[in-house]
Amino acid sequence: MINTASTENKIRDSFTYQFPAIRGIQAGREYYVTMCPLKLIPKIFLFNENEIPPKLRAQRKLNRARIPQICNYMVNNPKNYIFSALTASIDGKVHFEPYGDKGPDNKVGTLIVSMTARFIINDGQHRRAAIEEALKKRPELGMDTISVVLFLDEGLKRSQQMFADLNKHAIKPTRSLGILYDNRDPLSQLVISLTDSVPIFKGLTDFEKTTISNRSSTMFTLSSIYQATRDLLKGSDENKDIFFDKEKIAVEYWSEVTKNIPEWENVIEKKVSPNELRRDFLHAHGVVLHALGILGNSLILTYPDTWKDQLQKLQQINWSRSNTVLWEGRAMIGGRISKATMNLILTSSLLKQIFGLPLTPEEERAEENYNKALQERINGV
Repeated sequence: MINTASTENKIRDSFTYQFPAIRGIQAGREYYVTMCPLKLIPKIFLFNENEIPPKLRAQRKLNRARIPQICNYMVNNPKNYIFSALTASIDGKVHFEPYGDKGPDNKVGTLIVSMTARFIINDGQHRRAAIEEALKKRPELGMDTISVVLFLDEGLKRSQQMFADLNKHAIKPTRSLGILYDNRDPLSQLVISLTDSVPIFKGLTDFEKTTISNRSSTMFTLSSIYQATRDLLKGSDENKDIFFDKEKIAVEYWSEVTKNIPEWENVIEKKVSPNELRRDFLHAHGVVLHALGILGNSLILTYPDTWKDQLQKLQQINWSRSNTVLWEGRAMIGGRISKATMNLILTSSLLKQIFGLPLTPEEERAEENYNKALQERINGV
């Protein structure tokens, strides 16, 4: 135990921090859980900064590109943001004064920490940095609190092991689940509504995964529908007359696409299974769905009154995976579906060319490189 009379007396003779805390035991070691006002977080919780070599740090290098996103999340949602607990180690003298000698009262009390002690962040350095930036924009958040789990520092090796253990079993939720549960994002809510109103999505959407297994009975993941619909509606702020009712446009577009891809209608009518479609056709894969979203944006902007008629050209496309002359190097690499960014660009640019639509500069560069590589293969270079 660290709470010896000598330790207690030394702390009482100095300036201290005092936290209401709950004492617990993990693996034979004491630790404490407390609540700390946000305004104190940047002042007392330190982080090993970037110039320290990785072998001498107990944390990953701070990725400053993440901080504005977390900061804006706090600033834009001051009434309903949420953070998980920070984890830190105390390098210095501490004393825990329980409220009682027995039972629950012996586990609840005041954690007294010398002001000469250091609080070192083990997990949550990006939240700490974002809190510091958010308080500059919204000082009133300073009285909010965040839970902090405090361990006693036992040296660099122990701190490094704590970081490894805290992150070893952490699993980030899938993008589809993130979309499903995001009530703040209007597009997420719009896309979820599409899964009830668009026949090819209704009952055929995987709401949890980002990839679909070969035998799955679903057609598309929620994340692939989100990405495709996001690019379908891109630029709507600059074209308010055309994209005034985003949900209406999205429902009409995806429903019209379905009418012009007979195999999709066969799935809806249960004449063929989604896994059979994925085996034989490219349009049953997320990369083509995304490309159709990009196509739709250009098509609606170019033909705002007749885009539905234009979609009949989809019926002329040979979507078969065996059609390698058309799709190899675009939606497929070596006969396998590729979701890489360049393959998406080449797939969407091909669709645009079939529809006689202008290409973006990025698509033009991709086409030049694609044709150059194709010519080299033909010449045996």
